[in-house]
Amino acid sequence: MANNDRKPVPLEFEQPLLALAAQIETVEKQLADNPDIEEDLTRLHEQYELLRRSLYAKLRPIDHLAIARHPQRPYTRDYFERWDPNWLELHGDRKGADDPAMVTGLVQLAGHKLVAVGTQKGRSLKDKQACNFGMPQPEGYRKALRAFHHAQKFGLPVVTLIDTPGAYPGMTAEEHNQSEAIAINLLELAGLTVPVVAVVTGEGGSGGALAIGVANRVLMLEHAVYSTISPEGCASILWRSADKVSEACQAMKMTAREIFHLGVSDEVIEEPLGGAHHDYALTANNVAAAVARHLDDLCKLTPAQVRSARQSKFRRMGSMQDAH
Repeated sequence: MANNDRKPVPLEFEQPLLALAAQIETVEKQLADNPDIEEDLTRLHEQYELLRRSLYAKLRPIDHLAIARHPQRPYTRDYFERWDPNWLELHGDRKGADDPAMVTGLVQLAGHKLVAVGTQKGRSLKDKQACNFGMPQPEGYRKALRAFHHAQKFGLPVVTLIDTPGAYPGMTAEEHNQSEAIAINLLELAGLTVPVVAVVTGEGGSGGALAIGVANRVLMLEHAVYSTISPEGCASILWRSADKVSEACQAMKMTAREIFHLGVSDEVIEEPLGGAHHDYALTANNVAAAVARHLDDLCKLTPAQVRSARQSKFRRMGSMQDAH
């Protein structure tokens, strides 16, 4: 089971904290020989927490993006393992391959037996390469599709965890019909009569995210992002400059709070101060509680109502309103 025992890697906007952290470390080493400085140490810890809270109260969109991409952020397997240590993984698309970038399985969560699907970025360099850095191949989306069909057949709710910069754009993916694999998933998810809850846990990038995100309820972690294109891609198209990524993040309205206010997502799930990578267990519990609450509501609906509500939700996203 992966964990976050390692000290979190500081992000660029957290640099002001490093000087205080160094002071705290120095004073802690001197404490054994000079007990009188204990009050100084307490004050430094208080200053550190105040500065930390101040930084996280004024985050820019690009800072949220940095947290969403943090290399120590919990991934799909971290959630599944904490929700159900005995979860059963389902491998392969039954058409020739098993894409490690897409994880599917049977999971029990707060009394619900469900089919769980999620993207996986990988921890070590070897794992990252195997997972295409979280970008599924067509076989990954077909594996997810097989899981959706399994859920429909046995009347099980579906929970999906989204953390991908997008579907893999390589030549092999195009040769194996990436666009068709995504399109079929969109169609099949829209027609399921079992409840579907999607959670954007990190990056929600383009059609690669939407292919497992057509859900009755779309939830987002506090520092997650959701967009039709990466900020880098947006900057290269609109400004033709890699220096405009921050402006792209601002213009795209991609943060969890912004997506919620746009009506695309249904809830923003609180993260530990500093981000999910600071406390896997608390983050997994927060996500589990939110998912269970929405599943409890959705399971009260008839199958026809579940499907109709999901389709209506996505139709409303494209509606026009008269400003007068």
